[in-house]
Amino acid sequence: MATLQECEKALEGLASELAEGESSTDFERTLSCAVRDLEVVLAGRFSGGSFVDIKQTETSTGDIKLSCSSDDLVDLCNGQLNVAKAWASGKLKVDASISDMMKLRKLLA
Repeated sequence: MATLQECEKALEGLASELAEGESSTDFERTLSCAVRDLEVVLAGRFSGGSFVDIKQTETSTGDIKLSCSSDDLVDLCNGQLNVAKAWASGKLKVDASISDMMKLRKLLA
């Protein structure tokens, strides 16, 4: 099981991938990730191409909601877990609007 700090770092990396190539006016969104095995929700927001204000929250809220285990989050962000397979198998759950899903398309491809 990965630590909370490892998950925070991994989420920053994942968010950087999502924001890459997007301007702040094109991608101003909030994101939360429920880390199932740690029973914690991490949330933050995209601003200016960065992911900022990462903090623990009580509930999973935001424009983009992810849910996975701590190890899967770390593996996903390190490129050791195929996103499409994780999503198809239920290891990774994504709840987002159609337009946000289109922004996520490079991760889900």
